[in-house]
Amino acid sequence: MRPVAIVGLDCRFPGAPDAGAYWEMLMRSGEGVGKVPGQRWNARDFHSPAGAEGHSNTTEGGFITDPDAFDNEFFTISPREAQAMDPQQRLLLQCAWRAVEDAGIAPAKLAGSNTGVFVGIMGNEWAQLHLTDYARVTAQVGSGNGYCMTANRVSYHLDLKGPSLAVDTACSSSLVAVHLACNALLSGECDTAIAGGVNVALTPALGIFYTQAGLSAPDGRCKPFSADADGIGRGEGVGAVVLRRLEDAIADGQPVYAVIRGTAVNQDGRSNGITAPNRWSQQEVLSSAYRRAGVEPSDVTFMEAHGTGTVLGDMIEVKALGGLHAARSGRPLSFGSVKGSIGHTEGAAGIAGLIKVALSLHHRVVPASRYATKENPALKLNAQGLRLLKTPLRLQNRPTIGGLSSFGMGGTNAHAVLESAPSYAARPEAEQPREGSSETAHGRTGLGSGVFTLSAPSAAALRRNLLAQADAVQRRRVPVGPLCWSSNLVKTGHRHRFALPASDSAALAAALREAAGDEEALARLTGQAAGRPLVALLFTGQGSQYPAMTARLYQESPLYRRYLDEADGALAPHTGGSVRELLLSGDGAVHRTGWTQPALFAVGYALAASVHELGVPPALLLGHSVGEYAAAVVAEVFPLEQAARLVAARGALMERLPEGGGMMAVRADPSDVAELVDGEPLVGVAAVNGPKSTVLSGDLRALARIESVLLRQGVRSRRLDVSHAFHSPLMEPMLERFARVADEAGGGVPKLPVYSTVRGRLLQAEPMDAKYWTEHVSAPVLFGDAAAQLLDAGPTHLVEVGPQPVLSRMARKLRPAAGERGHTVALVPGPETDGGELARAVAELYRTGLDPRWSAVYAEEDRLRTRLAPYHFSDAHRFWTREPIRKSAGTEPVVPAPQVPGEPVVAPAVGPGAGEPVARAAREAVGHPVERAVIEAVAEVGGYAVDEISPLSLLYEDLGFDSVMVMELKDRIQDRLPGMEAMSVQDLLPRLSSVGDLIGYLRERADSATAA
Repeated sequence: MRPVAIVGLDCRFPGAPDAGAYWEMLMRSGEGVGKVPGQRWNARDFHSPAGAEGHSNTTEGGFITDPDAFDNEFFTISPREAQAMDPQQRLLLQCAWRAVEDAGIAPAKLAGSNTGVFVGIMGNEWAQLHLTDYARVTAQVGSGNGYCMTANRVSYHLDLKGPSLAVDTACSSSLVAVHLACNALLSGECDTAIAGGVNVALTPALGIFYTQAGLSAPDGRCKPFSADADGIGRGEGVGAVVLRRLEDAIADGQPVYAVIRGTAVNQDGRSNGITAPNRWSQQEVLSSAYRRAGVEPSDVTFMEAHGTGTVLGDMIEVKALGGLHAARSGRPLSFGSVKGSIGHTEGAAGIAGLIKVALSLHHRVVPASRYATKENPALKLNAQGLRLLKTPLRLQNRPTIGGLSSFGMGGTNAHAVLESAPSYAARPEAEQPREGSSETAHGRTGLGSGVFTLSAPSAAALRRNLLAQADAVQRRRVPVGPLCWSSNLVKTGHRHRFALPASDSAALAAALREAAGDEEALARLTGQAAGRPLVALLFTGQGSQYPAMTARLYQESPLYRRYLDEADGALAPHTGGSVRELLLSGDGAVHRTGWTQPALFAVGYALAASVHELGVPPALLLGHSVGEYAAAVVAEVFPLEQAARLVAARGALMERLPEGGGMMAVRADPSDVAELVDGEPLVGVAAVNGPKSTVLSGDLRALARIESVLLRQGVRSRRLDVSHAFHSPLMEPMLERFARVADEAGGGVPKLPVYSTVRGRLLQAEPMDAKYWTEHVSAPVLFGDAAAQLLDAGPTHLVEVGPQPVLSRMARKLRPAAGERGHTVALVPGPETDGGELARAVAELYRTGLDPRWSAVYAEEDRLRTRLAPYHFSDAHRFWTREPIRKSAGTEPVVPAPQVPGEPVVAPAVGPGAGEPVARAAREAVGHPVERAVIEAVAEVGGYAVDEISPLSLLYEDLGFDSVMVMELKDRIQDRLPGMEAMSVQDLLPRLSSVGDLIGYLRERADSATAA
C-alpha cells in the first residue's frame, strides 16, 4: 500500500476540548470521566447497582462539555434547522473545519474539489428522541437526523464533491472510515480526505444494554488489561483527520504528523455469539495490515489496543497479539489503550486511538496507559511478547512503527499500521526557533516584515479569534515569518478581513490583543471584501521628490531592492551615475531636474513592479507628467531600457535650459486666466488639476505681472519651488533634440487602459510614440479631466505609485462621491518612513478586498506552514432538548419533544446582521401590515426572534434559507396576508435576495390589489 499522510487533525474528548488538551491529558495519564451531566438524563432514575432489568449499574461515564453549543451563524444555518440537527452533525462540522485549518488549508479553498468525507458513527439517539413524535416531524428534523447526514453536512457546507458517506460497524466505525478514506485516496477517487468519528450519549439506552449484557463497569470506567478490569465505561467525543497521499503532501509542503502505511478490515464471521470477539479474526486483521504495510510484526514498536476493559475482550485481544508477537526476543511490544482516560467512545473509538498514535509518533513519545500499573496477571503478557505501558515510552529519533486496533461489537475488525513522518517531509512546527537563528533574522521577508491576516464572518467572531490567536502566539516561540505566511494561507475566506504587518511574535501577540479590545484599532485594521477589485495606479510626477526617498524601503525590502536595482541598471548608461546611490546617500541633488526625473521614474517603476509581483492587478493607469513614463512601461508601451533612455534624456535636456523660468499654482479655472495667459507669449497653462486648480508656467517676469493682476482681483496664487518652467513655451529649445531620442526609443499602443494627461482622457488604441512624447514635454497636464474619466470607470482602489501621496488627494476632490466608493492606498506615505511601507500597503489592500500573491511577500525560508490556533467557534447559541430524559410515573421513559419555532432553547445571542440599528429598523418595519407579515414569517420559519430580522438581512447568505424553507415561507406569508392574490414560489424566487426586497415586492402586489 502506498503511504498516506495525516496532515491535519482536531478532536474533542472528555476532559480535552482540543487536540493540545487531549495530548496533555494523555501524557499525565489523566481522565475525563465523571457523573452523567444533568443535561442528558436523570441517571438516578435509571440506576440500579445490581443492574436490574431496564437499569444501568453506573451513573458515570466520559462526557464532553457543552455538546449543545453550536455556532450556527458561522455555517449560515438557521436556529430552527440547528435545533433539529443531531448534535453529532454539529460537532463533526466544527471539528472538520478545524482539522482542515490544522492541515494548513483554508477550508474555502477546498470548495468544488473532489475531497472525500468518511465518518464513523454508531449512535442515532437524537433520531430516537425526535422522529418518534410524528406530529412534530418537519423537513428540518428529517435532514437533521440520519447517519449519512453526518458526513453529508460536512460535504455540503464545505462544498466538497468527493465521496461522502457514514460507516456503522459499531465500535470500529471510525477506523473503518479511515480505511475507506485511504483506499479512496490511493484509487484516485479523491485527492484529499476528511475521516472522522463522533459519538454523543443522549440516552441511557446503551448503558442499560451494556449492563444487561454483563459488559458495563460499575464505576463507569474502562480499565484496559488491568487486574481491576470489570467492563466498559461509556465515553463520547469527536475527532477528524485530514489525509493526503504522502507524495502530494510533500509536494505541497504540508506538515505531516504521521504516515499510514497499511490498513485492513475483516469480520469475525460465525463465532461464539454475534457480540463475542474472535481471536483468530483479530489476529488475521493484524497480519493483513502488516502485509499491506510491508512490515513484519517485529518492526512494530508500540500498539494502541482496542482495550475495552472487559475480561473476555482483553484476554482475546492479548492472545491475538501474542499469536504474532510472542516470538519477540527481549524486545516486547509496548501497548496500552486510551479508553482508560476517556472511556469507550464507541463510534469515535477508532479516531480517538488514531489521533493518539499520530501524536505519539509526532512527539516521539507514547503516553502511559491509565490503570496499567496493576496489570491482569491472567493475561501472561511476558509470555505473549507484550509489555503494558506503565510509564511513557520514549521513541528513538528514527523511523518508528506503531499499530492501532479497533474491533466492532458485531464482529467487524480494523487495524492500521502507522509510521513516523519521513525526515524529508515537513513536520508541524517545532515549538522553538531553529538553532542558530534569531527570530528577527528568520523573520525577514520579501517586504521587510510579514503580514498577519485573519478573517471571520462577523466583527464579534473576529474579536474572539484575535484573542485566540494572541494567546497561541504568546504561548509559543515561533518565528513570525512562518506565522504570518500560514495565516495568509489558512485564515481567509470570510467577509471581515483583518491584516497587520508584524516583525516579531511578541509585538504581534500584543497588537492582536490590543485590536481585539479596542474598537477604533479594530476598525482601522479591518475591512470587508466587496466584489471584484478594479485597481487604478496613479504615478506621481515631479515635485514629489525629496532626498533619500524610499531609501529605508530599499534597505528593508528585498523585493523593492530588486526592482530599483533593475531600474538603476537601465538608467546608468544614460545618467552618468547611479540613481540608487543618489537616493541611498540622501543627496540633495535629487532636486536637480537631470536627476529628479530619472529618480522619480526609477521609484515609480520599482514600486509598480513590486505591487505587480505582489499580485495587485493594475487595471487602470494614470501618470502625472513625468509619472506617465513608468505608467507606459507597465502598459508595455516600450521596454524598461527604452523608457529609461528617454526619461534620462528628458531630464538632462531640461536641466540644460536657461534659468529664468518658474511655475505658479492659481485657484482659478483655465478660462478665468485665459486672457492673462494670452497676453504673455512666454507663459502657458502647465497643468489643470481640477476645478479652480490651474498651474501656469513660463518666464518669471511674465508670471510676476500675472500674479499682480490676480492679487488685485482677489484670486489666490502660489509660486512653486521648481528649477524650470516645465510644460511651457520655454521648453521649445529642447524639443528637436528630444524628438530624435524619442524616434529611436519608439513606443506602441498601451496594452492596459491609460488615462492620458496629454489628451485628458482614455487613449483609444492610440500609440504613445515619439510624436506623443515630444508633445508631452510642452503640453498642459490635463490631470483633472483624465482623473475624472478614470473615476467614472469605478475603480475600487486608487493606489498611488510614488514617493508621497499627491494625486490621490487631488482625485478625491474631483469626485467625492466616486472616491468614497473606493479605497486610497499610498505605497509610500512621504519622508517619514521606516521601510515597512509595502507591508502596510499589502495589509491595507488585503483588508479592502484584494488577495495578494503571498509568496512574493516572504523569503523562501519563511514560507513554512506552521500550525495556528484553530478557529474559535462561538458557544453563545445552544440547541438541545428542553429537559433531561426522566422516568414517568410508570415504567416508560418520558421523551422530550423536539424544539419548535417560537420556543427558544436558551436566550439566543445576537443574530445575523443584528445590533441596535438593525433591531430598531426591524421594530420600525413592523408598523406596516406587509412588513410585519414578512418579518414575522421569516422569523418563524428560521427560528429567529423578530428583532433579529432586518430589511437588510439576506435570506440565503445571512439567514440560511433553502428551497424547503422558501416554500414554507410562501405559505406563512399567504396565511398572514389572506387578501393578497395567490402567488407561487416561482413568483418569489427572483425577489428573495433580502428581506427588504421581499417586502418591496409584496407591497407592490398589495398596492396593485388595492388599486384594482
